[in-house]
Amino acid sequence: MHRRSRLWLYLLLVAFFLGSILVPPVHATEKQNDCPIVLVHGFTGWGRDEMAGYLYWGGLGDIEADLNRHGYKTFTAAVGPFSSNWDRACELYAFIKGGTVDYGAAHAAKYGHARFGRTYPGIYPQWGEADPVTGKVNKIHLVGHSMGGQTIRMLIQLLENGSPEEMAATSPDQISPLFTGGKRWVLSATSVSTPHDGTTLADIVTGLIPCAQQIISMAAAAAGLGSEPIYDFKMDQWGLKRLPGESFASYANRVLSSPVWEDTKDISVWDLCPDGAKELNSWVKAAPDVYYFSIGTECTHKGLLTGHQEPNITMNPLFHLFAHQMGSYTRNDPYKVPIDRSWWKNDGVVNTVSMDGPKLGSSDTVKSYDGTPTPGVWQHLGTASNLDHMQIIGHYNVLPVYDRFRSLAALLSSLPN
Repeated sequence: MHRRSRLWLYLLLVAFFLGSILVPPVHATEKQNDCPIVLVHGFTGWGRDEMAGYLYWGGLGDIEADLNRHGYKTFTAAVGPFSSNWDRACELYAFIKGGTVDYGAAHAAKYGHARFGRTYPGIYPQWGEADPVTGKVNKIHLVGHSMGGQTIRMLIQLLENGSPEEMAATSPDQISPLFTGGKRWVLSATSVSTPHDGTTLADIVTGLIPCAQQIISMAAAAAGLGSEPIYDFKMDQWGLKRLPGESFASYANRVLSSPVWEDTKDISVWDLCPDGAKELNSWVKAAPDVYYFSIGTECTHKGLLTGHQEPNITMNPLFHLFAHQMGSYTRNDPYKVPIDRSWWKNDGVVNTVSMDGPKLGSSDTVKSYDGTPTPGVWQHLGTASNLDHMQIIGHYNVLPVYDRFRSLAALLSSLPN
């Protein structure tokens, strides 16, 4: 493997690990629902019990705790940081509702990994059940950062429409409820800095991904020099779970030799590139009963000499190389999504043009939010300027991170249920 390839992927992973929320303000009316908010992390993300207490949602702050203190019941989910959106959606379902992750018999057979994953107690087991007081179904609000925005779209698609492939491949008494459809259990979905149409960063490093397993082993070793790493890669379905008593060296060797990094589309890198995102957008559609919102970020400016997008001084220096690459990258391949200068503005990880909602291969409607929430339509709440991909969720900023999340929570709680 090339030394340059390893350096690229090392920088990418470290940037995600190390990468205030200042989203455009929204104005809400009185509270109309008490549906809990579930925060869903993106690529390389982690749960609350990992990274020695350094939180994905807030960094040294704690967005979940702040929202709870202000009367907005909030949970933080943890799903596979490198898994595909399908696998992550299945994990998210079990993480919220409780039970054993079922990736689907047809899906598991197609991609050659285990059908079942971890078992979770559930952070909100009453999800989808009728409230004993109101008689209404207990719904939730989903908020996803980066790839998490794609994942929550996938979850809603499966909940409401099921999977014909899984229903055909599985007997009624053996199929997961996730794949049978008819579940209107989500009131709203909000994406933050999400590559709905993919990110060209994934394209730039796609040829380097086969050596990503080496970066994983380095990150795990750095995160936990003792016997227990503090970062969990959650790749059990691929046979990459660390076994009881197994040394980290043995675990790393199994990761390094896994075929998962070679030719499968059932992995995050495919979903995150423009062509993979277009494929996902072709069948994951906005549900007519769900309120969809999006928030964008940008942290680059037009260079006077080159005309390319260059990183702002406020951007995390670890993202500068990516911002430069994305800020000048074009592609005119007849077999792939064309990339022109409209893709150049970015937040160091994701192209800003990709963040307002799914457009490539999608029939969804995307518009600016006009103050009147409309279900079934992507409503863009605006783009936060001068914030990079991780500053938007509280990393690296010295300014308070909570006010705008409270504003978003107020908007979500004002939606009619």
